[in-house]
Amino acid sequence: MAKPLILVTNDDGITSKGIKVLIEEMSKIGEVYVMAPDSPNSGMGHAITVDSTLHIKKSPIFGEIESFECSGTPADCVKMAKHEFLKGRKIDLLVSGINHGLNSSISVIYSGTMSAAIEGAIEGIPSVGFSLDDFRYDADFEHTRPYLKQIAEFVLKNGVPKGTALNVNFPKNSDVKIKGIKLCRQTNGYWQEEFDARKDPHGRPYYWMGGHFVNREPESNDNDIWALENNYISVVPCHYDLTSYAALEELSKTDIES
Repeated sequence: MAKPLILVTNDDGITSKGIKVLIEEMSKIGEVYVMAPDSPNSGMGHAITVDSTLHIKKSPIFGEIESFECSGTPADCVKMAKHEFLKGRKIDLLVSGINHGLNSSISVIYSGTMSAAIEGAIEGIPSVGFSLDDFRYDADFEHTRPYLKQIAEFVLKNGVPKGTALNVNFPKNSDVKIKGIKLCRQTNGYWQEEFDARKDPHGRPYYWMGGHFVNREPESNDNDIWALENNYISVVPCHYDLTSYAALEELSKTDIES
């Protein structure tokens, strides 16, 4: 029986530590094909390249595994792999990551990691985005390995609902054993931006964006932030339909339509 074809991508770039771990684990269960950005693309969201050229270069970084680096965004990588380099082949699973840093709560909107997974879902590919609560360059991913394989095998066997991608976040590695996997919802929260105004040597102003996360529901125990704070792996099903059906129903009772 042929091995399942697994497309691997990310937003931290093809040389990141996280994608190396993900590729190693996916290679145990399928035929891996890599198409990843040639440089970091964190915070790119679902951007695609429409006003410049895309450049693809074969990479030797993962040995015999077919690997390519793309000058575009994570979403570009998925489109390019699906419609050009793997044209005519069925992709059984798309995995994105492992991201250096969480993509919980509202961060999913800004995430290149999850945008690649969502692009996979748009294309009808069972897709999962993986992220780790550790932004350090030398982050420890070892504790994620058995769960990467477990979740990937689950999706290969059972699939995911149409148009849905799974957003998986791991707690930072510690002496405390992970309690398990928790299926949950996205936390209602937002980033409170703070801008640090500075001047360059020529006196021209520039800004560094910073800030902090604000949890609107700190007492809730059914969302991804709670799961991670309690040492669970959070799994949130995400979809690309941004329609607010509650608002649609409410507005249908008004005279907004002419």
